[in-house]
Amino acid sequence: MIQDMTKGNPLKLIILFSLPILIGNIFQQLYQLADIFIVGRLLGENALAAVGASAPIFFTFLIVAFSFTGGLTAITAQRFGAGDFDGVRSSVTHSIRASFVLSTLLTILLLAILKPLLRVLNTPESIFNDSYNFILILGLGLILIIFSNLLFGFIRALGDSRTPLYFFVFTTTLNIIFNYLFIKYLKFGVIGSALGTVLAIAISVVVCIIYIIKNYPILRISKYDWKYNPTFMKEHLNIAIPMSLQFSILSFSIMIIQAVCNSFGEKIIVGFTIALRIEQLATQPLLAIGIAVATYVAQNYGAGRISRIREGVKKSIITSFIISLVMSASVFIFGKNLIGTFLENPDPFIINVGTSYLSISIMFYFFLGSIFIFRNALQSMGKAIYPLISGIVELIIRSFAAIILASHIGYTGIYYAGPLAWLGGAMVVIFGYYKYVYKRSEKDIKQEYRMIYQKMKTER
Repeated sequence: MIQDMTKGNPLKLIILFSLPILIGNIFQQLYQLADIFIVGRLLGENALAAVGASAPIFFTFLIVAFSFTGGLTAITAQRFGAGDFDGVRSSVTHSIRASFVLSTLLTILLLAILKPLLRVLNTPESIFNDSYNFILILGLGLILIIFSNLLFGFIRALGDSRTPLYFFVFTTTLNIIFNYLFIKYLKFGVIGSALGTVLAIAISVVVCIIYIIKNYPILRISKYDWKYNPTFMKEHLNIAIPMSLQFSILSFSIMIIQAVCNSFGEKIIVGFTIALRIEQLATQPLLAIGIAVATYVAQNYGAGRISRIREGVKKSIITSFIISLVMSASVFIFGKNLIGTFLENPDPFIINVGTSYLSISIMFYFFLGSIFIFRNALQSMGKAIYPLISGIVELIIRSFAAIILASHIGYTGIYYAGPLAWLGGAMVVIFGYYKYVYKRSEKDIKQEYRMIYQKMKTER
């Protein structure tokens, strides 16, 4: 259902919008948990280590692409908030062009550097081939994965977060079924997991396109909508490129951590991989609030309602703090038992590795939630410089913790990399938001946006 977020109670709108996102993200995380559960139970520790050791490579490419499409659809949401429906459709066509070029370049780059990158990450020889084949299959399906996220972004830009949820559930269900069939019965090994993912997303993309054509008249593209406007494309890229650059920096720092982690052997990799999956699941409510804030801020920025942005972000931060406390307590109580369920005969050392990491990271969940909210708010207003600086700060902190601390205190140094990076990154985006939204008058912000919009509309 299309939702205008420029009217009504801000917190209620954000919460209601975030709930379907949360459920959808949980389904995605449950798929990832089910995936490593299936791989770990059916194929053993080495196969699970292969998936975990190679995952940061694909995650790097994926997060760059997803942040890029997120930047593109921020303009779509702004146009919708301004009531410019021709601009919405023009944003869709410009976003499709940009995404096709990006996905092609990323696929070529991934295939070209995959083997050397696995070597740089210190991937153990015992799992090297499985790691390579796993990412290779996912890489060949990268364009489908990117366009799936782009389609969901268009729908969310219109204030509809329920429909993407239905597709997440549909895709996740197919994914789990295909993975189990390919691994259990067709004996494809680790690549069965990657094949199941690509096939499920391919089906989802086709069904989603048909659904959009039938149910969203505002998104039905005509020949006129394909007219190319360099200024309008620049407006999209001014948000999308800094966002993708920021996340590429973030992903690079995660790869550094993985390289250090891989150097400590398979058991450390397994424990760390399982703990990260649990952490990702626990922090999904924080991520969902952040995604909801992105659409909320973009629509209200397009409508020139800056006071609503301030109110919505303030209430979102309070909500995020409460959620952080609840999720931290839940992981503290249930984390150890969850880790042991992923392996047939869990090694106590692996459980200790995962539990030790989680006991540290749960104390920093609020800072991660703050990053999600303030980063998305700034990016949705086209202010990408502070999120970019935040990413650089995270890179520096993660690299220091992974390399320097690990060299002095062993693999336990890795535990501090992510949490400390969240703290540093949060400070930057909080400062940036305060400086841009609170230190400037609402009149100045409105005037700045009107100038951009009028220039774009005149040239279109």
